[in-house]
Amino acid sequence: MNAEPLKIEVVPQGTALSPEELDAFTQKLVTAMKTVFDPEIPVDIYELGLIYKVDVADNKDVAVDMTLTAPGCPVAGEMPEMVKSALQTVDGIGEVVVNMVFDPPWTPERMSEEAKLELNMF
Repeated sequence: MNAEPLKIEVVPQGTALSPEELDAFTQKLVTAMKTVFDPEIPVDIYELGLIYKVDVADNKDVAVDMTLTAPGCPVAGEMPEMVKSALQTVDGIGEVVVNMVFDPPWTPERMSEEAKLELNMF
């Protein structure tokens, strides 16, 4: 099993933020996303590997590509709004857009080691 920590791709979009500012802002985004849980799984969406990409613009507008554990997930309609609401709590954030994507499909291999431990998947 891969022992590397889970990482999301943060794609600066012409950002005027310094690398240090972008790193600090990204950490705040991750912290906010980790407050969102799939109601059926006791692990946050970040550790589950549901966040595929985060784009940060120079004005701190944020676009997130995320997926679900299954396309027919009962919270499919609510999850993007839950993520958007959590991100809007980040100080200084601009507009937030959450896109639901299903390519590539989610698999358990996307989960962090922490999530696998929590779910006894070893």
